Amino acid sequence: MALAPRLELRQSQSLVMTPQLQQAIKLLQLSNIELVEYVERELEQNPLLEREDDAVDGMEPPAELSSLENNAENGPENGQESDIGAADGLEADIDFVAAATSGAESESLDAPDDAIWDGAGPGDGGNFSEATAFSQSQSAGGGFDGDLPGLEETLSDSISLQDHLRSQLTMIDDAVDRIIAVHLIDLVDDSGYLPADLSPVADLLGCSEERVGQTLEKLQQFDPPGIFARNLAECLGLQLRDLDRLDPAMQALLDNLDLLAKRDLNALMKVCGVDAEDINDMVAEIKALNPKPALAFEQTVTQSVTPDVLMRQKAGGGWIVELNSETLPRVLVNNSYFAQISRATRSKDDKRYIVDCLASANWLVKSLHQRATTILKVATEIVRQQESFFLNGVQSLRPLVLRDIADVIEMHESTVSRVTSNKFMATPRGIYELKYFFTPALGNAFGGSSHSAESVRHRIKSLINGEPAEKILSDDKIVEILQKEGVDIARRTVAKYREAMGIGSSVQRRRHKRAAL
Repeated sequence: MALAPRLELRQSQSLVMTPQLQQAIKLLQLSNIELVEYVERELEQNPLLEREDDAVDGMEPPAELSSLENNAENGPENGQESDIGAADGLEADIDFVAAATSGAESESLDAPDDAIWDGAGPGDGGNFSEATAFSQSQSAGGGFDGDLPGLEETLSDSISLQDHLRSQLTMIDDAVDRIIAVHLIDLVDDSGYLPADLSPVADLLGCSEERVGQTLEKLQQFDPPGIFARNLAECLGLQLRDLDRLDPAMQALLDNLDLLAKRDLNALMKVCGVDAEDINDMVAEIKALNPKPALAFEQTVTQSVTPDVLMRQKAGGGWIVELNSETLPRVLVNNSYFAQISRATRSKDDKRYIVDCLASANWLVKSLHQRATTILKVATEIVRQQESFFLNGVQSLRPLVLRDIADVIEMHESTVSRVTSNKFMATPRGIYELKYFFTPALGNAFGGSSHSAESVRHRIKSLINGEPAEKILSDDKIVEILQKEGVDIARRTVAKYREAMGIGSSVQRRRHKRAAL
């Protein structure tokens, strides 16, 4: 074939994701916290977007918003909720939400104000406004001088671990050792440990590792005892030395902590050269020590999970599923401002910029509505599929995969996967991630319906927790019990589930329970 330039005409089909479609997919998999951050950035960049709370009072709402409100008046009492119980309740509510979404390209994403979880009803709102006004009037600490600090500003801060250690540097006289000590303090982790290799500190400061080791010995005398250790054995040894209890037998015990973890007391007695009574006393002393001495200075605040979906039981039977309206951003498109600046704009570039901003704002609001509707559809179908779990507990959790939900709501599996990522639902049995309800299936030994892997794990844990000390269940025995209950499971699967739950083998559990006796 000759190598020469030529023109060819070809036809092909391909799927191209537009920027708007990429934005909609991105919004679908964001959590509510990430969604709020994203919307805040859009509010800063797009002058036609505004928060619903910031809208001017008395301004006539856009035509699309009025149509949405008219639809809401003809719909269920709670606009963004699904009522499960009646045969056609789900379909009716989902159809209402979809209809409201299709014509609301420039309206708020959030559900109506009456879609609120039990315990936070509208009846609390009257007292809330008065309490807010009172707190603002008392923000100056309750006095008559508005310049006085508030009560919350007079609280003392908790001292950090690094500050506590730096306050003890006066115990080190040498200036070089003090510089080394400052670097070592910065290397201490949240548990109070140092890296095992200290050569990078010596290389950074241009000193010998021996000098770093000598400084470390001084730092290990700081408070709290056990700080600046490089492993668990050294941490416990420092605390025992502070208590004057680090004798050769105890040091031998620290050198063989792996035997203690296995509860092999006979081997420990041989290594330490003590009898059973002494080894029990030594183990009791080890248990009284603090393996993480720096946790008392931990400043991390535990963040509670904010559910995306709220679920509650209906009085007459069934379930009500609704979006958590408190966590969803409320944005509107300011059509009045768009009309005003459009009339005043003369440049083509400026007009193109304003039109692009309007299109971007409308698409964002539409994407937010689609996201809310999709989450509601998926959560509602999960509740329908896993109703036995909410009624009877984890032992009744049925097998479920993404395809089961996708086929019912007529969406792709990837869409369901994005919806269930980083989304949580508040149920009468607690807060669960949506992905928790998707578990693989284990076959039935009698040919009946399959069992959920999560329910089987729960059953294994229940069997092990209820076993007596004199009759520890082996993996083979657990398989035998489960097969009698109709669960077709292999021994290696039982071992895998047991290890995943952090449960030791039958030998380890037997040693542990005998030592506890």
